[in-house]
Amino acid sequence: MKIFPSSIYEFKLNDSKEKTLERLKRRTETSEKSISIFVDKSFTGNINQNKFQLFLSNIGGGSFCKLTGFLDDSEGEVLVEIKRNFKMLLCVLYFLPILGLIIELVSNSKAFHLILLLVCPLQILAIRFIFIGIFF
Repeated sequence: MKIFPSSIYEFKLNDSKEKTLERLKRRTETSEKSISIFVDKSFTGNINQNKFQLFLSNIGGGSFCKLTGFLDDSEGEVLVEIKRNFKMLLCVLYFLPILGLIIELVSNSKAFHLILLLVCPLQILAIRFIFIGIFF
């Protein structure tokens, strides 16, 4: 189980590499920043010769993932992964159930329940498979 999922997709080109790159450039708003903005194109990002780094341009879920890939003569490959700033945010979310368990253990509470030892890993699994699964 990976803490932060990523996927690699391989594909075959329907046209030549030059035509595919031209089509990709037409659908991409060139931007150095990795933010979602209102544009009439599908992607924002950079395309350099046969390598690219793209972000979906739709507001909301578009800025959650980063698409990095390359094109060869007849095929291509894309790596889809969670962006670094969202990884840091998710690390905080992963740490919250552990922090709550530690605070409960350290406090002088007489009412510590062993069920908390089961709830903490279940909360982490819920964050990983439900919360991240919805957005990824």
